[in-house]
Amino acid sequence: MQRSAILCTLCFALTVCSARADIDQAAVFRAGDDGYHTYRIPSIIVTTKGSVLAFCEGRKNSSRDWGDIDLVLKRSTDGGRTFGAAKVIWDDGPNTCGNPCPVVDRASGTIWLLMTHNVGEDRESDILAGKSRRDRTVWIAHGADDGQSWSNPVEITPTIKLPTWNWYATGPGAGIQLSTGRLVIPCDHVVAASRVRNSHVILSDDGGRTWRLGGTAGPDTNECEVVELADGRLMLNMRNADRAQRTRLVSTSSDGGLTWSKPARDPALLEPVCQASLRRYGLAADGGRDRLLFSNPADRDARRRMTVRLSHDEGESWPLSKVLHEGPSAYSCLAVLGDGTILCLYERGEKNPYETITLARFRLDGLVEQPAP
Repeated sequence: MQRSAILCTLCFALTVCSARADIDQAAVFRAGDDGYHTYRIPSIIVTTKGSVLAFCEGRKNSSRDWGDIDLVLKRSTDGGRTFGAAKVIWDDGPNTCGNPCPVVDRASGTIWLLMTHNVGEDRESDILAGKSRRDRTVWIAHGADDGQSWSNPVEITPTIKLPTWNWYATGPGAGIQLSTGRLVIPCDHVVAASRVRNSHVILSDDGGRTWRLGGTAGPDTNECEVVELADGRLMLNMRNADRAQRTRLVSTSSDGGLTWSKPARDPALLEPVCQASLRRYGLAADGGRDRLLFSNPADRDARRRMTVRLSHDEGESWPLSKVLHEGPSAYSCLAVLGDGTILCLYERGEKNPYETITLARFRLDGLVEQPAP
């Protein structure tokens, strides 16, 4: 082989290696580990001390949404490169403890973890039909030492759920703290009489000690995430309960989450009817640029092709993207480290999306080099 051909071959190999090296991915939870049949519903946050907390549901006996389900956590102190052993945050025997949605209060460093609970034998269809032993309830726990130990969960259902609702879900994903200090948790519910699905938020103005209902965005909305826009408004990005549309829905609030605009479709954000994640990357007011990140399985027909997108105009458009996995993938949660590294914790597999919960770590420049298809 001629020297020029050898050099071209080496350059090609280096280019391929570089393309592959711009993203690190590793399974954090793997189906079958630690006595759990399946792990689902990922959630990730970065603490005020820089630790990475990865939450999810540990489903004991099957991959179903009901049954014996525990809330579990793994913690990393090196930016998500490695994680310690799994810790069970909440185990209520044969019952369902899930839908993790944490938020960090920056003033105190306290991590608040919102969760839901139901009798393990009660399926979602039973709850919606009014045939369950008990409706869904909402609970909260907190970690005050950078996520190393946790309080016992306390029920807060009466203050944040209306009597006319039966189904209720916190997140899944993560909450945010506004520039005002208010904590906001994205949620969804079903009105019992009509079975109409809606998104809503719950709010805390005292650092997480007490919570109250915010406004509702609907109808035909579902699991959602929230972000504070550069002008102080809030934006909800919502799963579309109308299976005919297959695009995300968006609503905004100008009063800190108390009321919401009529949901509008975002045709740029395709979805196969699934959860998604929305997170702020930067803010011009802080010396950077206004940037938002969004992740979901970007496919109309199936839960596959996990993709992270970037917006430079506060969600008006999403021109840049990065595909993390072309194969089966489903729920996800985004976070950003202090050095700008992007974290995406997501459900990933080869035959189905629920074989692992994988963490992808990559830099912003790796994402913006690839235009959206």
